[in-house]
Amino acid sequence: MDKQVQSKHIIHLDMDAFYPSVEMLDNPALKGKPVIVGGRKERGVVSSASYEARKFRVHSAQPIAKAKRLCPDGIFLPVRMSRYQEVSKQVFEIFHRFTPLVEPISIDEAFLDVTGSIRLFGQPENIAKNIKQIILTETGLTISAGVAPSKFVAKIASDIDKPDGLTVVHPDGVRDFLDPLPVKKMWGVGKVTQLLLSRLNIQTFRDLRQTPVKVLEKKFGKHGVKIHLLAMGIDERDVIPEHDVKSIGHEQTFSQDIISLDVAQKGLLALGNKVARRMRHKGLKGKTITLKVKYFDFIQITRSTTLPKPTDHGLEIYSVACRLLKKTEVTKKPIRLLGISLSQLSFLGVGTQLSLFDQDRSSRKRQRLNTVLDLLYEKFGDKSVVHGTLLND
Repeated sequence: MDKQVQSKHIIHLDMDAFYPSVEMLDNPALKGKPVIVGGRKERGVVSSASYEARKFRVHSAQPIAKAKRLCPDGIFLPVRMSRYQEVSKQVFEIFHRFTPLVEPISIDEAFLDVTGSIRLFGQPENIAKNIKQIILTETGLTISAGVAPSKFVAKIASDIDKPDGLTVVHPDGVRDFLDPLPVKKMWGVGKVTQLLLSRLNIQTFRDLRQTPVKVLEKKFGKHGVKIHLLAMGIDERDVIPEHDVKSIGHEQTFSQDIISLDVAQKGLLALGNKVARRMRHKGLKGKTITLKVKYFDFIQITRSTTLPKPTDHGLEIYSVACRLLKKTEVTKKPIRLLGISLSQLSFLGVGTQLSLFDQDRSSRKRQRLNTVLDLLYEKFGDKSVVHGTLLND
């Protein structure tokens, strides 16, 4: 008899319009008004907007100048990151009351694996309801929740009924839940991929699920296989608590072995930016940077260095990786693979990050730049902003 695999019970929790909601919490006179948090200067961008502002089509990553045109009566406020982190710490402490398996995604959202918490706290739906109620009671804020057997489905579910929503997807209802949804709801499917899918007459998850995987693999490579599995609701990723994350990295195997220093450095630039984005997405910084090199003969080496301060900045990671590259046999032996990883991680979403006022001016500018880039990547896709040196690749 086949051993039955126990279904996971995952909750994705996402604070509702977090930055504006904290501002309303601190200043009740703002409640019910279009509050827009972001850079005050005309060249700044929106970090977050209240639901009242979103009615005017104001959204994150939008230029402040355009937001002011769309919503001239909006209340524009600067980002108070230290305050948002203070509230985030309260929220994550509540998460940890129900399970140690909490994976932060950003300052205001997380995955919780409550599979082992059912005997103590009841069914996953009840756990989600309790968390929502406690957060409202103790912080005065609302949060939306999605309950499902996988991280992917739970994240989609939490966005279905915002704000203050709760959507439950049972294991036998995953396909019915996903099938009618547009493919743009899928993480990793940006505007370019949407356009390519539409040319294949794929508009919904059902269309994607019913498309032969060989067609998708031919068109999109490994990514095509991945989105086909997700369209069926198959996502076997575990919830990884922040203290269990030892390192974060990315690597690339080149279609042809490289011997050029310029090509190797371009590869490191792309890798450094990808790793930095993943770090920021998880609210992490790292002190130790490791370069991995695999030569044409499959001999593999690593070179590492530890920084005085942790980082999540792509150009800094790239610069260090280039220095480490000089300690390899680049240009002497063809290289088939490059990789960059960061370790000695510190989680910044629950109160360990320094206030903006404790940083020098260049650090604040760099953090604002990273925030803008991440917002653009999230809204317009992975390739919406690239370094000029990578445009020809």
